[in-house]
Amino acid sequence: MNQPSVTTQIDRRGVATVTLDRPERHNAFDNTVIAELSEAFQNVAGDKAIRVMVLAANGKHFSAGADLAWMRRMGDASYDDNLADAEALANMLRALNELPKPSIARVQGSAWGGALGLICCCDLAVAVNTATFRFSEVRLGLAPATISPYVIAAIGARAARRYFLSAEAIDADSARDLGLVGEEVEESQLDQVVENWIDNLLQNGPQAMAEAKQLIAEVSEKPVSDPLIWHTSETIARLRVSDEGREGLNAFLQKRPPSWSH
Repeated sequence: MNQPSVTTQIDRRGVATVTLDRPERHNAFDNTVIAELSEAFQNVAGDKAIRVMVLAANGKHFSAGADLAWMRRMGDASYDDNLADAEALANMLRALNELPKPSIARVQGSAWGGALGLICCCDLAVAVNTATFRFSEVRLGLAPATISPYVIAAIGARAARRYFLSAEAIDADSARDLGLVGEEVEESQLDQVVENWIDNLLQNGPQAMAEAKQLIAEVSEKPVSDPLIWHTSETIARLRVSDEGREGLNAFLQKRPPSWSH
């Protein structure tokens, strides 16, 4: 029986750690890894006991992007096969981007190509200060297509023009300044930063965070209009009268932790 390329562990707090586990291949992904990631994200989304997800990787590198043996196989495949393969990758990224739980990318070593899509689909990302990033697709005669909606949302079109076209290396400082990651830290601090973020997230209402993520997707870059004002007003009204909203307000007024707080 083949060992899984992606593992999931859930701790007593409801924190799920989804780990890329192909260190011998620098955690490069192929169709099998994509399918396993898709299944992992779907399981996390559907498990009400899970409050936060961490996306991590075993070994020296976060991910080298696409597995070259897989790319070689797809180069010999038909257009239809390549389209189905690309749609599987795109749907996996969408599942991560739309995950109704907060997600944290824990990044070390190198993150190339499609791996940057994984990072940009997470809500928070922290990298070691020696990490390097690269949109390497054009070096292979390709383009960073399926990851582009999420990367451009993170770094903007102007920066994407430079780094998509140049395929130059991006150091951790630049990655933080661009918005690829939120923090860059010493390797010894990486896990502590992740834990600090987890502790912070666990103090927040699970439904409220899911609604906040949905709100960002629905409001971002939309013009202020009567329908948008109604939608935002309806959202806050609905949350105020929800069980979670009432519990949060009562806990605040009674100066006690809310029921969801660990």
